[in-house]
Amino acid sequence: MDLQKPLEQSAAGSHSFIWKDSVEPSKGKYPGFRPGLVEHIDGMQVTRDVAVCMRDGVQIYIDIFLPEDSPSKLPTLMTMSPYGKHVLKTFDMFPNSGVPKGSVSKHAVWEGPDPLHWTKRGYAVVNADSRGSWASEGNLQVLGPQEAEDGYDVIEWVAVQPWSNSRIGLCGVSYLAIVQWRIAQLNPPHLSCINPWEGYTDAFRDHTHCGGIPETKFTKFSDWSCQFSHNQTENWYENNQIHETMDAYNESKRAGNLSAITVPAYIVADWGDFGLHTRGTLNGYTGISSKQKWLEVHGRKKWQYYYQPESLARQEAFYQKFLKDESSQVDKWPPVRIEVRDRAYVGYVREEEDWPIKRTRFSLKYLDAQSGQLADQSKSKISSTSYDALSTSENAQFTYVFGKETELTGSMRLRLWVSTTEGDDLDLFVQLDKLDVNGERVPFVAFSMFDTGPLGLGWLRASHRELDLGLTDHNRPWMTHKRKLPLRPGEIVPIDIEIIATSTRFLDGEALKLTIQGTDIFRDERVPQTMLHENTVNSGRHLIHTGTVFDSYLVMPIIDQAAE
Repeated sequence: MDLQKPLEQSAAGSHSFIWKDSVEPSKGKYPGFRPGLVEHIDGMQVTRDVAVCMRDGVQIYIDIFLPEDSPSKLPTLMTMSPYGKHVLKTFDMFPNSGVPKGSVSKHAVWEGPDPLHWTKRGYAVVNADSRGSWASEGNLQVLGPQEAEDGYDVIEWVAVQPWSNSRIGLCGVSYLAIVQWRIAQLNPPHLSCINPWEGYTDAFRDHTHCGGIPETKFTKFSDWSCQFSHNQTENWYENNQIHETMDAYNESKRAGNLSAITVPAYIVADWGDFGLHTRGTLNGYTGISSKQKWLEVHGRKKWQYYYQPESLARQEAFYQKFLKDESSQVDKWPPVRIEVRDRAYVGYVREEEDWPIKRTRFSLKYLDAQSGQLADQSKSKISSTSYDALSTSENAQFTYVFGKETELTGSMRLRLWVSTTEGDDLDLFVQLDKLDVNGERVPFVAFSMFDTGPLGLGWLRASHRELDLGLTDHNRPWMTHKRKLPLRPGEIVPIDIEIIATSTRFLDGEALKLTIQGTDIFRDERVPQTMLHENTVNSGRHLIHTGTVFDSYLVMPIIDQAAE
């Protein structure tokens, strides 16, 4: 039975908040509560279920991994999440993840550092079960403000342990990265560095409501991952369905003070995690105030990339410098490294001095509904094209053929003039694809499992079209999501759609294809860990208007030459 309480009782605002009955931890591979159990295994000393008292008296539980018989005080790599410091999920659940079987030990938390690897290199590893998850006391709010305070308290507890050198680094992927932003905003005195590896900073805009459209599939999977407790747990899925604007609930789920972060940060994103982590991770880099910060953006699968030897070596170099105070290759790192992609697993890495790249040249390509082309000039004749708003195959397509080698790197802004024949709203889904010289679609890596993904995606619910002009850039619109602006059937309105940042090279004769549809375009319903938006507001037919006063266009971010 779902339990509803006012959100103010949950320290997250003034609107409704839905709790749910939790699932017994024993049903989630939980090995049982083992307070103080010390195990000596694989060259490590592992202490289970150590209680750490929070500032309000609630106790949460951590596991501590130390090298066996370490003679010196150790720096600490720390994670916090509700996924379980035991192993709830394994890569066997994700057969196309690209992580070689056996390359990550049984000791690693999901999406976290492998203690077997790091203890051998002189680090302690501490994994914390978030408040309200598993045996930790309290109620579980997914990505709530309380979790950040708890992370602060665990860091300060670790800092005074006899085995600790009082230097703590936060690390991990996805949820384990998201909490890093939130904890680091509070500036715990003994937090020495962070390594957010693909973690969004604004749940609403980056994931649960891209463009204002509620996500309906991955949020269910996340809800399943956060249900194991002896107490109440947040109904993450239902809360995201009822909170449709940037209200107090959704404000509580974003890292709203990124500029407060000053610790050194090694930040990693990938171009194919649109609708999840790409957007927010890039915003994290630009938003923090750290004087020592590095951004790396790749075009591979995130778990595969996180655990590959080259990435582990860069992580170690970062921790050497900021947790051990040793010189390392970090001193020679460029501020930004990006992979410019040609196709899946083909591309090259380039160093940059900034992100977004300052030398970007923005070029407008105008949609022409009559020819189905993207043109250098807006057409003098008005035309329109339409599609069934509920169809999974009918859509509007526009193509631009490049006459010379061209690199597109950055976010893209799509301005459309749209109308609907029925209803007072539209959900629009946008996909960009690369076509080779023969017109064949070129695949890219997407999310954590696909080798057949698109070049880019974008979304918008038309009633969410109101722009925050102070935050909108030439190539990236920023929606307020504060109120809904309905429209009438037949009313033509301008909207701006953000297409998540990408980096792709096109050769002479290759093309960019823009597809606009009323349903998700890239979808694989066999896999639960992908994004879908099944509760659309659509009905009737959508019309895309082009020409003269209806100057629908795409802003392309062109990089004319490599950094010297």
